Amino acid sequence: MRIIAKSTLRVFWKINPTSEFPLLDWFEKTQEMEWHNPNEVKNTFRSADIINAKRLVFDMGGNKYRLVCDLEYRLKFVFIIRVGSHNDYNKVDIKNLKYE
Repeated sequence: MRIIAKSTLRVFWKINPTSEFPLLDWFEKTQEMEWHNPNEVKNTFRSADIINAKRLVFDMGGNKYRLVCDLEYRLKFVFIIRVGSHNDYNKVDIKNLKYE
């Protein structure tokens, strides 16, 4: 899968250094995948939450961080919508977040 945009992850882990390893690990694994539906993503990342057919939330760093992504399976793209702490995640409407 092609991930848009790694820079979002870099900015976050510079502010939150303990997130760097789990985010890089997710990035490397995701790049190697070729998913066709949310269930295939869930088979790779068991702790991922399926929000709808294209939006998933990944638990990172022992659930300290949350990574919200939209997946375009046909095009093989993963769009990073938001990365933040678990507490920040609880304050937003995940279904209506837009790609920035």
